Amino acid sequence: MQKDFQAITYLTVLRVALKVQAVLFDLFDTLLIIEGGNACYLPCLTKLYGFLVENGVTVSFEEFKRAYFEVRDNLYIETSRSFEEPHFRVRVWQTLKRLGYNCNPTDPVVVEATDAFAEEFSNFVKVDKEATTALKELYGKYKLGIVSNFALPECARRLLEKFQLKEFFDTIIISAEINKRKPSPEIFQKALTAIGTEPSKTVFVGDTPDIDIEGAKKVGMKTILIARETSATDWHAQPFRKVEPDKIITSLKELPKIIEDC
Repeated sequence: MQKDFQAITYLTVLRVALKVQAVLFDLFDTLLIIEGGNACYLPCLTKLYGFLVENGVTVSFEEFKRAYFEVRDNLYIETSRSFEEPHFRVRVWQTLKRLGYNCNPTDPVVVEATDAFAEEFSNFVKVDKEATTALKELYGKYKLGIVSNFALPECARRLLEKFQLKEFFDTIIISAEINKRKPSPEIFQKALTAIGTEPSKTVFVGDTPDIDIEGAKKVGMKTILIARETSATDWHAQPFRKVEPDKIITSLKELPKIIEDC
């Protein structure tokens, strides 16, 4: 017991002494990689549609797909303005409603159809090859958290368990659970409150400049952009940049050393 107390006290003192006390991560395309990118979308939608057909939906796949993308695109427009994040079930419900089916987001068919989509999506996700090693190096030295834009929060949490990453994190914030998405300051503030650190002593790591980097910097965090497809030199040469990250990495294996310099 005495040794455990001493270890906890040592870590607490160490964190206070560090310039950075916490590291928050984006999830998809930062820690977890979606193989094939948007190519996974059609198989996922096909799985969802197949479940609905088994449960009485009679429209053609083309008709269903047309209605689905109309609903999805309208929701994207709305969320880009409000920074709200409805659960994926809302998307399924509104699609069925548009097709003339009377239901609501909590109906078992809607819930299970959403699960069918999520299950197929999970088949396309892998953990970044450097993620586990980087997290092991950071764990204990810093508080760690996740702030993710994702309409399927249950799926995200299952994936973290599947890849044995959940144990590393002190807090996990997923947009659809709080109906607020990045770059809204609200979701970043919620993460800061949950993890218990000041913005100036917190680093955010993400792959999307206008969502991850700009959003985190607006609340006062330090930021690290992971740019796997672009070298740091190439990224700095891009004319459309709105905001500069504090650091740029091309692999998560660079992260532990970079954070020491933040």
